[in-house]
Amino acid sequence: MPLFEKVLIANRGEIAVRIIRTCRELGIATAVLASDADTGALHVRMADEVISIGGRSAAESYLRIDAIVDAVRTSGAAAVHPGYGFLSEQAEAATAVETAGAVWIGPPPAAIAAMGDKLSARAVARRAGVPVVPGTDRPVVTGDDVRAFAEQPGIGYPVAVKASFGGGGRGMKVVHSPAEADEMLDAARREAKASFGNDECYVERYLTWPRHVEVQVMADAHGNVVAIGERDCSVQRRHQKLVEEAPAPDLAPSVRAAMLDASVRVCREVGYRNAGTVELIYQDGEFFFLEMNARLQVEHPVTEMVTGLDLVAEQLRVAAGLPLSFGGVAPAATGHSIEVRVNAEDPTDGRFLPSPGRISALRAPSGPGVRWDGGYEAGDAVSPFYDNLVGKLIVWAPDRDAARERMQRALSELVVEGVATTAGAAALIVGHPDFAAARHATRWVEERLTFASAGEPGMPAGSEESIADAVSVSTGASRREVEVGGRRYYVPLLSDGPTIAAITGVASAPGRPPIRTSNAVRTAVRATGRLVAPMQGTVVKVLVAVGDAVEVGQTMVVLEAMKMENPLVADRAGTVAEVPVAAGALVAPGDLLVRLG
Repeated sequence: MPLFEKVLIANRGEIAVRIIRTCRELGIATAVLASDADTGALHVRMADEVISIGGRSAAESYLRIDAIVDAVRTSGAAAVHPGYGFLSEQAEAATAVETAGAVWIGPPPAAIAAMGDKLSARAVARRAGVPVVPGTDRPVVTGDDVRAFAEQPGIGYPVAVKASFGGGGRGMKVVHSPAEADEMLDAARREAKASFGNDECYVERYLTWPRHVEVQVMADAHGNVVAIGERDCSVQRRHQKLVEEAPAPDLAPSVRAAMLDASVRVCREVGYRNAGTVELIYQDGEFFFLEMNARLQVEHPVTEMVTGLDLVAEQLRVAAGLPLSFGGVAPAATGHSIEVRVNAEDPTDGRFLPSPGRISALRAPSGPGVRWDGGYEAGDAVSPFYDNLVGKLIVWAPDRDAARERMQRALSELVVEGVATTAGAAALIVGHPDFAAARHATRWVEERLTFASAGEPGMPAGSEESIADAVSVSTGASRREVEVGGRRYYVPLLSDGPTIAAITGVASAPGRPPIRTSNAVRTAVRATGRLVAPMQGTVVKVLVAVGDAVEVGQTMVVLEAMKMENPLVADRAGTVAEVPVAAGALVAPGDLLVRLG
């Protein structure tokens, strides 16, 4: 007899596919939601039943509690799995599902409410005796509130403005000076509203070189509260994770034990049940409670790989009233696991601009210790309306060095064509000496790395011109043959369009993936006096008007795509001659946004 006859998955993409697979193994039928933008998507093709909810944006579709309740009644589902993102951390959604007679596969509404609001979560941590990052105890409303906090003794700039609800780096902005406070607060509130339906923000101290370590917890209704293990998620850009690993490297056993104990205390304090993640910030031997994600995490596979658990199956067991399969003691972790998020983004120049579009080819790697959790197949379109995660590449090996090598091999086999992805950047990251030595931190990618055709760590001696002269390229269907100094290398094409040859010391070996550069992005950054849209999106804010004088690097337009705001800047100084767009306008790649005279 299955745990549930049918489960409704109130999500989309990779996580919906992930849940479908576990349900299928357990003999549970699945129903999924489908917006107008997701007609024919992979999760729709895989499910046993599809319920159309209309709409295209998140607010019109997957953020609608009424649509989920209607889907529960239409499908007759016994339980609802919210995945991550969208409504997964909204107590109102959990309450509505339970009122409709279904089981919410997640924490109780009271725990979601307490931990989903970061201000409330900080209070819970304090009651549990866990140190928290210094910050405000109530929402900030104006730039003056932000400045007042930063001016307190022992704080100073930079400070972080963060969404009180939600997570994943959405609605987080760093304020480096008093002059930025108003702009960054406004931007954080807009992102928070678009992603989570609530624009409440608070502000906290921003640590200068921290690591982001999180603890996977599971709790059932039988008194078992278990910290299964920790993960390091310090490789980030724009406060969103790129690479995760378990266990966290270079962590003293006493610190690790203290982190696990603190996480259990937080869970017991709030009466937690089901899967969750306690996020901690670690610097100079000290750790602080950051927040708790009352849901499954994107990076849960690395914990599964080192423990042998299926965390989705454990969620289903707990939701059905059963105890955890492993009781009150976590399985021993063995080996090391690394996960790379393959996002539809162009990493050129470190900008990581969204790259929606149709995937013309997709070939996932395989072999010992390799796993691919994807939400797309060849022919599918990555929509500009939702998160841009194409899939997650996860590897396991007996130790960290072997896992890094296995990840490099797997990335060299991965083929994604039609959209730019972060796979090439991930290869550079995993192969970098700082990552190998665990010297990285949350600001490492943005402050220490350069994603460009020259100037990478390990660049061979000689000028850029001499290196370019030494390279000859011929193109095949799925790889490029690159000759450097008389030696031939075969470099797989991760997407169509121009490619930066991987000729740095950390990524020049045969088979290492290149970083793709987009013509549209290059145009947006470097076209003389013309700012054009680098991707499809919505104009959030226009900061200049005809006749304004602008300086190099000045933000002129803010464009939202894939739930992320992208400030677009002037490539040269000049006077604004034309602004053919306004806030709210939908634009396509290449559309003119601002012209300088």
